[in-house]
This record gives sequence, structure tokens and C-alpha cells, in this order.
Amino acid sequence: MTKADIVDHIASGTGLTKVETEAVVDGFIQTVIEALKEGRNIEIRGFGSFKTKKRKGRMARNPRTGEQVQVDEHFVPFFKVSKDLKSTVNENLKRKQPAGI
Repeated sequence: MTKADIVDHIASGTGLTKVETEAVVDGFIQTVIEALKEGRNIEIRGFGSFKTKKRKGRMARNPRTGEQVQVDEHFVPFFKVSKDLKSTVNENLKRKQPAGI
């Protein structure tokens, strides 16, 4: 599902125009990005939480040349799915799965 698909789905369900809905979706995404850039966490109950994780520096290997390179410590964005969402998705997909798989 793309951002355009999400905008279409929300617009059809809310009665907002696609332009208005896209502004809301863009605003949400930008809010998440800004919060993570500032080191803050975002928790949406029943959905999940956005956080940053610190990765230690390490020695890595360039796969093309095989050369050893130093990777400095860095931060990566991380999304942790809520237990509610995880169980809902799992149960729904189990029901749709054909028998014998």
C-alpha cells in the first residue's frame, strides 16, 4: 500500500478531499520525523511506538571489495508494533490461510 493508497482510503472514509487528507497524512509523517530527530518517542496505543535506537560502532566489510571499514556509532529509527495490532493481524491472517499450509 502506498501513501497515495492510504490517502484515497482515508478520504473515502472521512468525506475529506484528497488534498485535505494528503495534508493530514503529510503532517503526521512530518510530526513523527521531527520528534525522532529531537530524540523523542511517539506512542500510539493499539498501534505501536516510534523510537530511536543507538547502534554501536563496529568494523564492517565492503561487500564489493572485501575491504574492512569502520562504521561509527549512529542512531536508527525503530518501530515497535503493539501487542494488540500484532495479535489482530496474526489472527486475521490465520483465518485467511488455506488449510494444509
